[in-house]
Amino acid sequence: MKPRTRARSIALQVLYETDLSAHLPGDVLRTRLEETTLPPELAEFARGIIFGVMPLREQLDQVIAKYAPEWPMEQVAAIDRNILRMACWEFAISRETPVKVAINEAVELAKLFGSDSTARFVNGVLGTLVEHEREIAQVLKNVVPQTTNLES
Repeated sequence: MKPRTRARSIALQVLYETDLSAHLPGDVLRTRLEETTLPPELAEFARGIIFGVMPLREQLDQVIAKYAPEWPMEQVAAIDRNILRMACWEFAISRETPVKVAINEAVELAKLFGSDSTARFVNGVLGTLVEHEREIAQVLKNVVPQTTNLES
């Protein structure tokens, strides 16, 4: 697995666990980093994704639902939902990652962690979202997330 893919994998695991539990993302990240050693720059990359996505989860879900209404978010599996959130955040907010790379990485994570149909599903939804990349970025940048202590 490529180094940044490993970091994304850690970020996905943290987002998934915090999505399904009351565990704090900082605690979950520390545990994951104890189990899987990452160089400091990759640990920081994973942290950036986690704490970029966390405060925008609701808005990311709304955007995904708006531009991909065929897939109601309440019916999307938690792992799929978090892969979509991460990729959408990467190409619309962070903009550190080229769109094609964000999609390819999301599809790779879907193959690793999802069901047999997850990769195709993620690729289809992200293909739809990319068509509205600028609108999504504008909507998400206008959102000021509430500041909460997510790291403790």
